[in-house]
Amino acid sequence: MLTPEQIETAAAALLAAEETREQIGLLSIQHPGMTLDDAYAIQSAQMRQKLAAGRRVIGWKIGLTSKVMQDALGIDTPDSGVLYDDMLFRSGEVVPEGRFIQPRVEAEIAFVMKDAIGGNVTRDEVLAATDHVAPSLEILDTRILRKDPGTGRARVIVDTVSDNAANAGIVLGTQRNAPRAFDLRWTGAILRAGGEVVATGLGAAVLDDPVMGIVWLARRMHQYGQRIEAGQVILSGSFIAPIECRPGTRIDADFGPFGQVSTEFA
Repeated sequence: MLTPEQIETAAAALLAAEETREQIGLLSIQHPGMTLDDAYAIQSAQMRQKLAAGRRVIGWKIGLTSKVMQDALGIDTPDSGVLYDDMLFRSGEVVPEGRFIQPRVEAEIAFVMKDAIGGNVTRDEVLAATDHVAPSLEILDTRILRKDPGTGRARVIVDTVSDNAANAGIVLGTQRNAPRAFDLRWTGAILRAGGEVVATGLGAAVLDDPVMGIVWLARRMHQYGQRIEAGQVILSGSFIAPIECRPGTRIDADFGPFGQVSTEFA
């Protein structure tokens, strides 16, 4: 377990990395005994500092929901991060040059809540509390190095969670769909980069049902004294592998009748 001082120091280092665009070393190497509770404490410490600086929480993201990604990291649980107001982009908006360090994108189904939920919620309770669902892109970025240059060791889940689950932005589509209008397991997207198809996927890759991602998040947040609030946006988890976005990359995600969403990196 980390001390309160170590947690605050790690949070400050990550916020500085975000500001300067200079990545820090793996926290899991610096603190070998670091736990998942420590990682979420570091994430919460960053949230306190961001709120004090005038930022506003607009929602949450769920990551590592696919079996392939969990197996790759040797874990059996998703993770989560915080969405802030300065992370939100309109569909079609150009992401400014230099905004991120190593941006990547994923296609996801976003839930916009009309009621607060928390604790041991059910699938039906999640759907009843959802105002609408929409196509979206999550922009990922990493304030922590992906590998330690000395040992070659890759990041582990405590590094990722500390780094706000690698979250950096959200591009929200304009089409609003009733939460029960589509079978979200069969809702997917064709993702194009520069006009070329680079990925396809279905919602079922997210815990067999994107709604169950929201169930998992509500239960996890309850463990840390948090809950999903009315009006918040929840990214339910990606059903494609992350796509690298170098300067000049345009991303178009076609969700068919569910809607479309796009972005471009200057």
